Amino acid sequence: MHIDSASCLPADLDRSLLVGRVWRGAPIDGPAVVVVRNGQAFDITAHAPTTSDLFDRDDVAAFARSVPGEALGPVQALLDATVTAAPTQTSSHLLAPCDVQAIKACGVTFAVSLLERVIEEQAGGDPARAAEIRASLHALIGTDLAKIKPGSAAAMRLKDELKRRGAWSQYMEVGIGEDAEVFTKSQPMSAVGFGADVGLYPTSAWNNPEPEIVLAVNAQGRVVGATLGNDVNLRDIEGRSALLLGKAKDNNGSCAIGPFVRLFDDSFTLDTIREASVKLHIVGEDDFVLEGVSHMREISRDPLDLVAQTCGAHHQYPDGFMLFLGTMFSPIKDRDAAGGGFTHHLGDVVTISTPSLGALVNTVRLSTEIEPWRFGVRELYRNLARREIG
Repeated sequence: MHIDSASCLPADLDRSLLVGRVWRGAPIDGPAVVVVRNGQAFDITAHAPTTSDLFDRDDVAAFARSVPGEALGPVQALLDATVTAAPTQTSSHLLAPCDVQAIKACGVTFAVSLLERVIEEQAGGDPARAAEIRASLHALIGTDLAKIKPGSAAAMRLKDELKRRGAWSQYMEVGIGEDAEVFTKSQPMSAVGFGADVGLYPTSAWNNPEPEIVLAVNAQGRVVGATLGNDVNLRDIEGRSALLLGKAKDNNGSCAIGPFVRLFDDSFTLDTIREASVKLHIVGEDDFVLEGVSHMREISRDPLDLVAQTCGAHHQYPDGFMLFLGTMFSPIKDRDAAGGGFTHHLGDVVTISTPSLGALVNTVRLSTEIEPWRFGVRELYRNLARREIG
């Protein structure tokens, strides 16, 4: 994979306060929590054994800015090392910037995504029927769903009208109803990071990336920063039945997060996220190229509303959680046949980027053929104990 690693870092790297995780080879042989200050990386694991511990600090930004650590050199060198050779247990490489946090995701948070979920459902997972259903839905509903505030009186009137016309869907319910769709995307410690392979379930023939911003939320429910994510999506499997969501969403390598969590400070706030545009670039070994963009200003539910629907008096996360905010991008550009829409080919390189967060780059493989997930929570704590960190 040829990657310009400098372009994968925030455009204002000198002002960015980044947190990540790096697998360090011998003699460490384990994961390290790193902070990036002025483009230089420092191992702070002795002071923050996990990113969950770090994010729980009341003074997280001030602490990350001043805590001493072992100098690891320029952060660009870490990215270069990650993509120039296949990562091994003996080589240093980037990991996903989260560890023991739960990994949650919100679905159907954009009007375009809402229509595509309805199309998947009505097509029963058959991509050949998608174009016809898409045209009929646009004729019936139009493209003004983005103007509807979920749960509002106008949304409820639209819901009643769609029911009357026989066009109501469970995806409409979470798209314009009071309650957001929040599901468990992946397990703690299972996310892959920058430069890693992402996995497709072998039987899926209609699938796509979902480029998203991911919030880092601590155990108190406070959003401390943000990063990028790829919520790998199997459209045919979920389209057959929403009850197959777990099979469609949670497989080996189906969740990519990174490259770093950027902590909120004076130069980077939640308003930066609200105004961000997330770009998607896919290039295949067949020279197919697909590009798209999600504008966060078009999201139907504010990020803090999604956080509040995920945690609170009704549900606690003592280790914190990572929250995918959803995407407006559902690729429909034909790839293999007219009217067939888009699906991944093995070897596709997927780049998800926004200037304030850099770029997350991954290669598409089969979930059965990429590196198995073996390093879980128990192994993390055994490793830290061996290193006398805790």
